[in-house]
Amino acid sequence: MEESNLIEENQEDSEFEEVEEIQELFVPEKEVENIEKEKEFVDVLRMVAPGTSLRTALDDLLRARMGALIVFENEYLSSIVEKGFKINCKFSYQRLVELCKMDGAIILSKDGKKILYANSLLIPSSDISTNETGTRHKAAQRTARQAKTISIAVSERKNKISIFYQNHHHILEKSSDILRKATETLQILDRQKEAFNDLLNNLNLLELTRSVTIKDVSIVLQRAEIVKRISDIIKKYLIELGQEGVIIRMRLKELIGNVNRDQEIILRDYFGNEYSYYLELLEKMNFDFLLEPMNISRMLFEELHDKSISPRGLRILSKTNLLERYVDSLINHFKTLDRILVSHDGELIEILESEAMVDFFRQELYNLKEKISIGKRI
Repeated sequence: MEESNLIEENQEDSEFEEVEEIQELFVPEKEVENIEKEKEFVDVLRMVAPGTSLRTALDDLLRARMGALIVFENEYLSSIVEKGFKINCKFSYQRLVELCKMDGAIILSKDGKKILYANSLLIPSSDISTNETGTRHKAAQRTARQAKTISIAVSERKNKISIFYQNHHHILEKSSDILRKATETLQILDRQKEAFNDLLNNLNLLELTRSVTIKDVSIVLQRAEIVKRISDIIKKYLIELGQEGVIIRMRLKELIGNVNRDQEIILRDYFGNEYSYYLELLEKMNFDFLLEPMNISRMLFEELHDKSISPRGLRILSKTNLLERYVDSLINHFKTLDRILVSHDGELIEILESEAMVDFFRQELYNLKEKISIGKRI
């Protein structure tokens, strides 16, 4: 009883101690939906990541306090541009910087590997709405929307680089600023991953002592999803950091570890072959909804929050040294881990085929309990 109370207290202490801190990481839901609809925007960010020739040119323009307007050619662009001097040469950041000394826009090939024209005039429709104020930025945004292409505006006055792609508008930040944000977010992820590990260890113990409730499972699934979403934010920073994000990338890989696999096997344990449907439900939940574990229990289990529940046993049994065929046979015969744990030796012999195997299985379960009780990750 004392152990159960301690488990409950630890759970309560670990439940979103830093909710406000996490909430600040997430952009408004509508913005998330727009990014998901046009995932190719990620490829646009890769084209201007530190270490690329284009980013080198853009940074040089900023340092020289020069303005620039750069557009990528596609099949829609010709109707809204008066082409200037034909260049048609291989792209290099030195050439781009020199050509930007002239007025007008620079037209690059669709893949950005060639400089096609310089001193070009963009004439997009003035009916296209824009929230930009400067002439160069208005032209860039309208061109990106009308021609469905990438346009880049470098402002010498504001000393900033704006990327426009269809309906997206993104301001490139300095690598040092992005690195700082990525590092801060990584620290939050570290704390959340540690909390997830504690909750997972607690779930292990609850499953082996046949004390699991829907709330216990919901909290673990909730934290796993939060960890995944924070890691997605860091991955976006890594795209913007390019070659300068190597250390962050290594640390992220180390932190994320088996979170996806842990979440999936928990869902398989409680929902069987339909686990992918429930995984999709989790991934579609907006962040504010996800913050409340009771919402997860209603959406996934459709049962009372404190109702007792038993897994099939797939996750716990897979941590023993039993052969896979024995694990499958136990689950198929008993259906739940609770029934396996209270089964008699006579029932187990039919499946495990010998008393020696039954003794081995009992010892494996005992060893798991011992590891969990001292807080060891299994």
